[in-house]
Amino acid sequence: MIRRIIRFQEICQLGACLMLPIFFSAGLMGQDDGNVKSPSSTLHATHILGFESISKNANGDLSIQDQTLRFQTGEGSSAGVELKSIQDVFLGEEDKETGGTPMTVTRVAAPFGGGRVIGLFAHKKYDTVTLEYLDSDGGLHGAIFQLNKGLGQVLKTELEGRGVHVARAEGETNGLQQAGEKK
Repeated sequence: MIRRIIRFQEICQLGACLMLPIFFSAGLMGQDDGNVKSPSSTLHATHILGFESISKNANGDLSIQDQTLRFQTGEGSSAGVELKSIQDVFLGEEDKETGGTPMTVTRVAAPFGGGRVIGLFAHKKYDTVTLEYLDSDGGLHGAIFQLNKGLGQVLKTELEGRGVHVARAEGETNGLQQAGEKK
């Protein structure tokens, strides 16, 4: 009887180990961090908040057209900011857990602490881009966008190339060594 219980536990452990790759093979193949586009193309983004004419969490395309940074939703609404009115651009990173309720149930149901392992693979990284800009009356406004990992840097580089001021993170020196610093 004890042999049968030990054998059952071994089969359960083996089954749990084999199920993890099956659960996540489709999700891992779907994630592609190498989709960095050229700066002149439109970037798919999510408008978190900031533009009054665009609803929060609306998906659309972010592009630079005629010295204007334009966000166009799939429904046809659009909003834009002139590049000369942008005061600052901030780039950040965000990490979100994907999968929703089904993933949470799977994590709870995984035997032998397997939920923690599932949690390691159930995250997706995003870039956030925050714009500070002035309206036609001189009022300060802001807009926040969420882009796939790596695309925030592409937008930042394109805006920098067009003369927009981009904020630097602490300790970032743009590859140049300051006088008196040692590497």
